[in-house]
Amino acid sequence: MKKSNIITIVLVIIGIQFSFSQVKDENIGSEVVNIVKPYTPTISDAFKVKETPVLEDEEEQKKEPIQYNIFSFPVASTFTPAKGKAAGVDKTEKEKLYNNYATLGFGNYPTINAELFITQNLSRSNYVGGMLRHLSSQGGIKDLVLDDKYYNTSLDVTYGVRERDLSWNVDLGVKNQIYNWYGLPTETVVFDDATINSIDSKQSYNTIALGGKMTLKDGLFNEASMQFKRFSDGLNSGENRFFIKPNFDFEVMNQKIKADFVVDYVGGSFERMLNIDSELKYSTIIAGMKPSILYQQDDLSVQIGAGVFYATAKINGESDGKIFIYPNVKASYKLVGDILVAYAGAEGNLQQNSYADFVEENAFVSPTLLVAPTDNKYDIYAGLKGKLANSVAFNVRASYLNQDDKALFVSNEYNPTFANTEGYAYGNSFGVVYDNITTLSLFGELKADFSKNVTFGINGTYNNYSSDTQAEAWNLPQLKVGTTVDFDINEKWYAGANVFFVGERKDLITKQELIFPVPSFVQQTVTLDSYFDLNAHVGYKYNARLTAFLKGNNLANQQYNRWANFPVQGIQVLLGANYKFDF
Repeated sequence: MKKSNIITIVLVIIGIQFSFSQVKDENIGSEVVNIVKPYTPTISDAFKVKETPVLEDEEEQKKEPIQYNIFSFPVASTFTPAKGKAAGVDKTEKEKLYNNYATLGFGNYPTINAELFITQNLSRSNYVGGMLRHLSSQGGIKDLVLDDKYYNTSLDVTYGVRERDLSWNVDLGVKNQIYNWYGLPTETVVFDDATINSIDSKQSYNTIALGGKMTLKDGLFNEASMQFKRFSDGLNSGENRFFIKPNFDFEVMNQKIKADFVVDYVGGSFERMLNIDSELKYSTIIAGMKPSILYQQDDLSVQIGAGVFYATAKINGESDGKIFIYPNVKASYKLVGDILVAYAGAEGNLQQNSYADFVEENAFVSPTLLVAPTDNKYDIYAGLKGKLANSVAFNVRASYLNQDDKALFVSNEYNPTFANTEGYAYGNSFGVVYDNITTLSLFGELKADFSKNVTFGINGTYNNYSSDTQAEAWNLPQLKVGTTVDFDINEKWYAGANVFFVGERKDLITKQELIFPVPSFVQQTVTLDSYFDLNAHVGYKYNARLTAFLKGNNLANQQYNRWANFPVQGIQVLLGANYKFDF
């Protein structure tokens, strides 16, 4: 193609493009421009509002009632709130609980302490359990001429059912105890070696008990407990005891009615009495009930009732029966919520005594006891309890107790003319005498939780006794004080201590008067010194299962007499371990 032709084509294309552009620019459109005058603000004249408006109308117009009607209808919302996130908390590892444990410890004198506890659920509602305990010491108290070793072994097993409306269990227990009447009055009576060597001071006690308990959550009948116990010793003494105690709890016209019933039998025999070579038989049957009604309104709670009992007692064939009536009144009033509560009451009951109960309190009694019930005529008391702070609680109480036939322990008399050569007949055992005792008592208690790791408690009781026929309220201290403290040092270590103080007591002891050629023996009153006992323990948790412990008793090494002529062991140290486990 010629060069001139190429130039012509290019010019034609440029011309066409220019014409199209001209057509497009002709439709450029229109645009509106608004010119706004600058804003110049001004302040209008102000006027003061009068405090009391003046009504121009001659009569005040009545306000028209206005009714507001709200028409609600759902409004769709697409707003979704963001989920909150809890702040992080340092969680402590939950301690695992085990169903079973075994404890074993050894100490001086030499002492053995062992425990084994086992429980197992047979199903969702049935369970079985058992506890084996052993505590023994080979003795070794200074300046004793008789053996002072002791053994205490017991086995308890239980089978129970826990259901929604009914729970019951059956218990079987056996126990063997061995003690020695080692408290020979060598300071006031002269014993030759032949006499000392002839004394068999050992006494053994055997117990077998079968009982049970049943509880209902709903209904007229609330719960009942019963037990049969056979108690015997190594000198052919024996005692049977059976009791049944059903309780009823129901409402009448919005008032709670409660009724407690009891049938309690105890009967036994001893081969001889202390000064008479003749068998001693005894039995007592107590039957009674204690109905009461509970009235509650606001901060006041009052329980009003009475106790009615009938008792028949038989001693060596001679029987006697009597009816007893007792008050059963209790009241409490919240003075300042739970911070300060005042309470008062007047109560009484007929207390069944038994040979087994006496041994439990004083293992050195002789098997020559007169066993009879105690008539607790009335106990009138009043007190205050509450909180001094969130973690400090207190309780103070004053009471006046009147008792007939209260059992008092007193040292048995020694006299060679009694012709009793048993191991308890040398002034080294205790008998029981009964007297009418009135007691004015003051009690105070303080408990504090300084933190979750430290707890503290202290309590004290002051008693003023007045006896009827006996010269003193034998072996009853006027003052008793006890204090405890427990604390966790850290996650592994824990410790605690307790101190108790017992004031002076009075007792009778045998004194030999050297009158030639035949010595005579008389009973004289003696004052037992007050004493305090310091006990402490420390433990180390090796892991969740194994814990080692160290216990110390009588750390102040007080050479005191718990009973007349019966000194206690000095410093006692026990080292052992506890192991928890599951099957």
